[in-house]
Amino acid sequence: MQPKLYSELAPWWPLVSAPADYAEEASQYAELLTTACRPETILELGSGGGNNASHLKKRFDMTLVDLSPQMLQVSRALNPECSHQMGDMRSVRLGRLFDAVFIQDAISYMTTAADLFRAIETSFSHCRPGGASLLVPDWLRETFRPRVSTGGHDLGNRSLRYLEWTYDPDPGDTTVATDFAFLLRSGSGPAEVVHDHHTTGLFERESWLDLCKKAGFEPEIHMVRIRQPEPIGMEVVLCRRPRRGGAC
Repeated sequence: MQPKLYSELAPWWPLVSAPADYAEEASQYAELLTTACRPETILELGSGGGNNASHLKKRFDMTLVDLSPQMLQVSRALNPECSHQMGDMRSVRLGRLFDAVFIQDAISYMTTAADLFRAIETSFSHCRPGGASLLVPDWLRETFRPRVSTGGHDLGNRSLRYLEWTYDPDPGDTTVATDFAFLLRSGSGPAEVVHDHHTTGLFERESWLDLCKKAGFEPEIHMVRIRQPEPIGMEVVLCRRPRRGGAC
């Protein structure tokens, strides 16, 4: 089952995570891909509400794929000029190649090595020889720390605030847990409280590199540093597909 955030709560997504909040990180992802292969076309797998695409579309021809029809509806409203397709990043095949493939934190919902490899295979199968794929997990095993954060926005007559608590209930497996407490308010009415539980994957750095190599990529780890809304550093995996008679 989809978490509530990507199903029944999807219309609230812009109040959870506003497009403007993504400007800085989207710029860094664009620079990494441009350095790797100077792309014109990008496939984003697990594109969600389209916040990254709202910035990347200014530089690239974007095709967006997500598993949730509700989130695709949110993204279509934000990015009407982009192509949208419903599909699972573990199995979708669009029958065409792109200069680059981008998967942000949606790849963290791969909770087993087998599923993670299937998503990486999908990325490779859509990446033009000489192109690149950028994978942006929430954490690596080596960088994970339990955390609590809060946020939310106001939009029109609606307001949302949330508390997000991420922890590792079993350090011996490949998953971590995140619990959200959402406060939703429309107009002058009372706030509604909704709990939402997410399970995401957690893999070691070498596991990421090994699975990318197994799929056919030449991967390397890069550090992305974001200053807003709070300073953080993230390790991302930039994968190049070797040239075999084609170029990005």
